[in-house]
Amino acid sequence: MISLGHYLVLASFIFGIGAIGALTRKSAILVFLCIELMLNSVNLVLLGLGFYMKSLDGAVFAFFVMAVSAAEAAVGVAIIVSFIRRRRTSSLDAANLLKW
Repeated sequence: MISLGHYLVLASFIFGIGAIGALTRKSAILVFLCIELMLNSVNLVLLGLGFYMKSLDGAVFAFFVMAVSAAEAAVGVAIIVSFIRRRRTSSLDAANLLKW
C-alpha cells in the first residue's frame, strides 16, 4: 500500500535534486530543466494529497500548475534561445545583469 509519506518522500527527493542542480549548474538550459523538475515535484505532492484526501482538488491544482508551467517553458525557452544567439554561449556567467 502506497501512503502519503511515500509521495512526500519521493517529491522531496526530486525537489532536492532540482534545487541542487539549479544552484550548482552554470548552463542556462540545465538550470531551466532543474526548475521544471522542481515544479514536477510540486505536482506530485498535489496529486498525492488529492489521492490521500480522496478528492479531485489536487488533480485540478496540478492541472493548473502544468498549464502555467507550459507557458513558463515557452517564454523561458524563447529567452534562453535569444540569449544563446546573442552571447554565443549558454553559460550563466555571461549574463552580465542582462545588458545586451
